[in-house]
Amino acid sequence: MADTLTVVDNRTGREYEIPIDHNTINAAAFGTIVAEGDAGHGLALYDPSLQNTAVCTSRLTYIDGDEGILEYRGYPIEQLAEHSTYLETAYLLVHGELPTAEQSSAWTEEITRHTMVHENIKHFMDGFHHDAHPMGMLLSTVGALSTFYPEATHIYDLEQRRVSISRLIAKMPTLAALIHRHNRGLPYVYPDNGLSYVGNYLSMMFRMVEPRYQPIPEIERALDVLFILHADHEQNCSTFAMRVVGSSHPDPYSATSAAIAALYGPLHGGANEAALRMLERIGSKDAIPAFIEGVKQGKERLMGFGHRVYKNFDPRATIIKKMFDQVLGVTGTTPLLDIAIEVERIALEDDYFVKRKLYPNVDYYSGLIYRAIGIPTDMFPVLFAIPRTAGWMSQWEESLVDKEQRIARPKQLYLGPQRRDYVPMIRRHEVPAAPEPVAVAPRIYS
Repeated sequence: MADTLTVVDNRTGREYEIPIDHNTINAAAFGTIVAEGDAGHGLALYDPSLQNTAVCTSRLTYIDGDEGILEYRGYPIEQLAEHSTYLETAYLLVHGELPTAEQSSAWTEEITRHTMVHENIKHFMDGFHHDAHPMGMLLSTVGALSTFYPEATHIYDLEQRRVSISRLIAKMPTLAALIHRHNRGLPYVYPDNGLSYVGNYLSMMFRMVEPRYQPIPEIERALDVLFILHADHEQNCSTFAMRVVGSSHPDPYSATSAAIAALYGPLHGGANEAALRMLERIGSKDAIPAFIEGVKQGKERLMGFGHRVYKNFDPRATIIKKMFDQVLGVTGTTPLLDIAIEVERIALEDDYFVKRKLYPNVDYYSGLIYRAIGIPTDMFPVLFAIPRTAGWMSQWEESLVDKEQRIARPKQLYLGPQRRDYVPMIRRHEVPAAPEPVAVAPRIYS
């Protein structure tokens, strides 16, 4: 049986054979299907928000939402979370294989060497208002890095790409910590390269007057696992933004800034922040039943439950729930966390939520861990951006060297007014309102 799709254009009676490759068809093939009146333009595919369109080939991350599978370069997320570290996972994403001991040592040294930022970055940071949202500060500051490293525009220089990738992975925790300290009116803390990647970040966030910050092992490990889980997630909104902006060939700092902007939204990186805001609004355990009833009536929205990709369960949530329990064993609980635990219990037991597969996802548990260890709610999306940088950079480089990729330029389906003549202002009261859009003979331009 041939791996083709037979398409019959009933307007003309013509038959077309379109090859099927890896269970996909090339959208450009439909451009050859032309009928009279099309003005030479073939058929285009209409797919709002790219719900069923593959925009690239990739060898980075595999997801099977129905089965709850997430793999980086073929390695199950469960194994990486149990045995790996974030820096090792970042190496895997960037280089394609897990590092040897020698490669791991060199990679760690390379990242550690780039954790410092130029002193002028701190002056730049001081220009933000004290209550500026951390994500707005992060996307601005990462974009500003391009002015400190103008050589980063040489994107087809392999060595320059490698340096840019290392710099971004290394400096993101430093920038995140500077943002936190600025918003709290605290003095900036320099990197301590004697600590781990995550331990150094915690030091820059929370060190006060002690000679050296010593991270709590359970918290350090939980955050490291969270970073592994958030390192990449296929063609999500921010990754797609990274690829689209990267397709015009700017420096990687500018493209990363665009990815951060996409991550900023509450439907993406802000989901864990939105979940905590929901819990704060509930206010007390006594108010939970009324809130749950509001959800069932469509008056409230249950944030941090269910997932657009994972239809049965989020494999990352299963892992991070264990980390959450370990962190609570160290930090203890709070009234807000008690509310969260009770909402979780109800959602896992109530038939309304079970039937709709509204299970807690990774955003729910990650937000609870961040809150338990003292990270402010508005910093949550920044904690997402730090580990996702490895995924963004890997996706950016993969797209850059993909010979099938060109500058992103999708088509549109135009349903506005047809051609009409300009009317002088004095006569515009005579002009009837534009007719309702019609779906006949739409004009589609590339």
